[in-house]
Amino acid sequence: MTARTHDLAAITALGIVLSIQPQASLTLSTVLIALLANQIGGIVPDVDQPTAPFWRNLPVGRFFGKIIGKGLGGHRFLSHSLLGLVIFGSLAHLLLQFLHPLMPHTNIGLVWWAFMIGMVSHLVMDTFTKEGVPWLLPIPFKFGLPPVKRLRITTGKAAEKGVFLAMLFIDIWLVSRNYQFFLSIIHRISS
Repeated sequence: MTARTHDLAAITALGIVLSIQPQASLTLSTVLIALLANQIGGIVPDVDQPTAPFWRNLPVGRFFGKIIGKGLGGHRFLSHSLLGLVIFGSLAHLLLQFLHPLMPHTNIGLVWWAFMIGMVSHLVMDTFTKEGVPWLLPIPFKFGLPPVKRLRITTGKAAEKGVFLAMLFIDIWLVSRNYQFFLSIIHRISS
């Protein structure tokens, strides 16, 4: 999947979770940092790829991308597994605990969940691609849906664009169906 599709998948997944499990109180800092964490979580699994947008946007990113990519076993290996999910989730939790004194009005628990939702959305989306995902590392088998590889999505092709449009429609439907809820979030953070 392309980075744009992963970005939209992360925000769509977060919107679905918020619609199902509304949060009672949110601060502006929690909302903004959670949105940022969600988007970072949505691209974090691709830190194992030196050509990923994350590395391209840093001055010496390709150099660090190659080192980190090799350290993680290459593309779609450790960072695309349940083990990687636990490792990156734990590191994100430690980082948020460390940063919490700098952002005392932020619910870091919600921020962490937003990050994890983004990361899980990435793995789920990549499960539908031809390459699949090694969910159960160290078992090196890559899982993909549907099980027949030729029926899966090829990155950047028409099927992925269809998935992208479907997620846009889901987001529009979620916002219109839960309009009052999302409006109440905006009212709470603005007051």
